[in-house]
Amino acid sequence: MEIPFFKTKNNNIINTEIANKKYNIFFFMRYFFLFIIFGIFYYLLFPLKSNSVVYIPKGSVGQIISYLNQNNYQMSTIDKYILYFLGHPQSGWINIGNEKLNRAEFLYKLTVSKAALETITLIPGETTIIFLDQVAKQLDLNKTILLKEFEKQAPYKEGVLMPETYKIPKGITESLFINFILKYSENNFQKISKKIFGEYNAKKWHQYIIIASIIQKEAASEDEMPIVSSVIYNRLKKGMKLQMDGTLNYGIYSHEKITPQRIKQDNTSYNTYKFSGIPQDAICNVSLNAIKAAIFPIKSDYLYFVRDKNTKKHIFTTNIKDHNNAINRQK
Repeated sequence: MEIPFFKTKNNNIINTEIANKKYNIFFFMRYFFLFIIFGIFYYLLFPLKSNSVVYIPKGSVGQIISYLNQNNYQMSTIDKYILYFLGHPQSGWINIGNEKLNRAEFLYKLTVSKAALETITLIPGETTIIFLDQVAKQLDLNKTILLKEFEKQAPYKEGVLMPETYKIPKGITESLFINFILKYSENNFQKISKKIFGEYNAKKWHQYIIIASIIQKEAASEDEMPIVSSVIYNRLKKGMKLQMDGTLNYGIYSHEKITPQRIKQDNTSYNTYKFSGIPQDAICNVSLNAIKAAIFPIKSDYLYFVRDKNTKKHIFTTNIKDHNNAINRQK
């Protein structure tokens, strides 16, 4: 005997639930495949804008992705997992190249393409304009563009670069070079300031840099730096003009001998024979020892100094009579 099939309320509910599940699966699969297709187009067809070289700091893949995001590369969580699959990115400078790369190629380059490096040294006491001329020649960059980028990106005209030997990749752009060296210097100056003062005040720090730059140009040795610093502060305290040749060795005049004619003709704030106080800006880029001397001068009554022609060191004196006698002994 055939049993008749009776539709019940429960059967309708079950059938509806099955239909809904099938629809949800279909809906999910459709968008999943659309997502996959979009991802393939996104990673393989769309070019990613990048400099020819990119700097990658040491750290985890997550930290590197965050660093790239901070530098306008617009990385995503998916990029992070793709990098895990490709291998850990290399630290340091990576050669991306000049051709347009898609996102997948860019991520792969981070793991395999170390850039060829050029050694660039900024010596303490050198001016930025002379240093950038050296950089332009060594890295085959445009000096005019370098100077324009520095003027655009730097917070001050001078004294913002840390003297050091840098490893710079061949193929770097003028803008990226300035950006890198400014950030590197700023980070190091902040660390030094926080170690000494417990904080970093950019304006206050630069005032010390200005004094340190005078010390850097005037001192015959690192040992003399705190003594020269004391002379600067002593003269400022008494309202005396600094009257130091080194303040006129700014910019393109970095290595020129200062003559009476130059002192007469120069009307900038760097001319401490004409104007009281310290110059409006630093004279050169300075060493850590010069900075420390500017912050921690020795206690002294010295107001004058002159270079001894035999020892090449300075003779420091407290009064004009002894100073003149020291000058006469050099004749």
